Order: sequence, then structure tokens, then C-alpha cells
Amino acid sequence: MSGRTRTEAEATARTDLVRAWIDLVSPSHPFFFDALVGGLDGVSVTTTVREKTETVSLAKEVGFDHRVVGRDFDNALVRKFGIPLRTAQLALQAPDCDVSLSSRNAMCILASKARGIPSIHFTDNDITAHIDGLWVEELYNRFEAAATHNVVPRAFATEELTRWGADTDSVHTYDGYKEDVYVAGFEPDPDFPDRLPFASGEYIVLRPEALTAAYVDADSIVPQLLAAAVDHDIGVVYLPRGRGDEGHAGAYPDDEVFVPQGAVNGLQLAWHARCVLTGSGTMSREAACMEKPAVSFFPNTLLSVDQELVADGRIFHSRDPEAIIDHVASLDESDIDPDRERAHAVREEVIDLTNDLIDSCCGRR
Repeated sequence: MSGRTRTEAEATARTDLVRAWIDLVSPSHPFFFDALVGGLDGVSVTTTVREKTETVSLAKEVGFDHRVVGRDFDNALVRKFGIPLRTAQLALQAPDCDVSLSSRNAMCILASKARGIPSIHFTDNDITAHIDGLWVEELYNRFEAAATHNVVPRAFATEELTRWGADTDSVHTYDGYKEDVYVAGFEPDPDFPDRLPFASGEYIVLRPEALTAAYVDADSIVPQLLAAAVDHDIGVVYLPRGRGDEGHAGAYPDDEVFVPQGAVNGLQLAWHARCVLTGSGTMSREAACMEKPAVSFFPNTLLSVDQELVADGRIFHSRDPEAIIDHVASLDESDIDPDRERAHAVREEVIDLTNDLIDSCCGRR
């Protein structure tokens, strides 16, 4: 296992263009890979995208010239069959390339292996280190372990890859979170709050639990959170996942609970928000990497990256709606002032590491 940082003396510009294939499968991926590619030396990119919530529209928004291959499914059972189906589609339609880049994406890893393409894979999901019996997630880990290289945060439980056959030398760590990479490269828009219907300009962001995920077994606390926020006169931007949770906002006018129509830039939302509340993990980590207040109401044991952020006081974790809204109400101006100095350092580390791995995959090291 390595946690390398490429020094200035080691870095050399590539004379031959490297052809990289990037496969985007979740809404955060366009931002992550846009920030990463911007720092890679001499790389041309071909991009495929899976239809899943806002992933395609966000890929277009950040400027990826892409081709849509396959889709996600709302039904949990059908989704399990959708993954091997899309893997086969990718294996047949993968572009000619020197290396593939993907995140939390066994489909791209397996398709790359079938086509003889070296793969660099980024993940931070080690839920199987904390919850037993998640056979689907364990199967996913086994596939991820087949990547040529896995790049993970320092907090990640690397045995969740090595126990399925990943060589320790193929697992590489960095000191931060994957969200740091694209938080560092994002450009805040000072006019963004003017597009929201809150007279005070203040709001919180609320994203519900991913109740159809294999490792989530709980009832949503979103109705109680919305009621408590409105009782405290706190405006809410509500971001439903579209799997039956849209109706929670139906009882409120837009100037109390606002549901954007279409894709919205989550980083702009977080940057200008008083606090970001989520029943999953990505949005709270994005806020934490901006040094903004973040709340997780994830209903099960947290991933290792989230446990570290909670232990460091950068994420507040609770399933008590009143305690969460009291925490939000207690924040002062100094608490909500963003800072990205740490994120910039992490982005440089991950870019240097990825450049080194691309050189390794292409036989240049």
C-alpha cells in the first residue's frame, strides 16, 4: 500500500498523449473527474455516462463530451440485474484507450478487464467493514478489488479490498476525502442565492436517506426535520431522490421549503447554505471539505471516512430531528464561513498520485 506524493523533480510532462476513458455513474462523478482531469498531464478523455438522477445533465453542465451507456433503475431488484447488463454494454462499447478512470464503479473495472485496459478506481465506501451480511456490497468489493489500482482515503479500511485479492501495492492512500478534489476546483457564484425564494437569503439544504440502498433499513425522519425547520423559521432547499420522497415537501410553500426543478449545482447550494443536512454521505462531506457546517442523519453505522469527520468535529451526526435543528439554530456567522485551504492540498496530492499511476499503467515508470 502506498501514499505517494509526486515531487516537482519527479514530475515530467508527457510527450505522447494518453487516451483515458472516464465512466460517470453518479451525480458527484462529473465534478470529481472534471477537477481531476484539469490537473493531469497530456491526457485526452473519452467519457461515458450512466443515466442516474442528474448524472447526465451534470456531465453536460461541467463540459464533458459524453456518450450515454445504460441506466440505473428505481426498483432495487431490477437494479441488481441492471449492473451486469451495463457491464456487458460497456465491454462491447468501451472506447480504444490506454487507461480507464472510474469511481465506486465495478462495471467499468470489469469491462476494462474484459478489454485488457488497465483501470484506476477511486472509492471510499467500506460499509462492509462495519456491517455484516451485506452480500451484495461484498460482491461489489470483490469486483472493485480487481482494479489495476485502487485509490482510497487514508481513513478507508483497506482490508475490504485486500481480503478479496487486491495486492497491497495496488491500493494507494491519500490524506483527505474524494470530495476535497472537486471542492478545491469549484468556482463560487456570489449571485446564486438570488435564484432562491428566501427573503433573508439564508437556508439549509436537506437531502433524504437513500432508503432503497442495500445497507439502509430505516424509516425516514425527513417529515420531522422539515416541520422542525419551518417551526424555527429556517428556509429549506429540499432535494428529493425521486423514489417516493418527493411528497414530503408538498404541504409547504416555496418560501418555506423549496424543491428545485431539474438539476441544481450542489456545491453552490452548500457554499451559500447555513448548513447541509443529508441522510447519506456525499453532500455532508462536500460541506465539511468547505469547512461549512454539515449534519449526517445516516441511519446505520457510518463509513470510515464519515466516522473520522464526526470524530474531528467536522460533521454532526444524529437521528434526533429536534437535536439536529437545535444544532443548526445554534450556528453563528464564524461557523458558516467557508475555507478551502485544506481541500487545495488534498487535490494536489490526488492529482500527483493519479499522474504517477497513469504513467505506471502506460509503462512509463
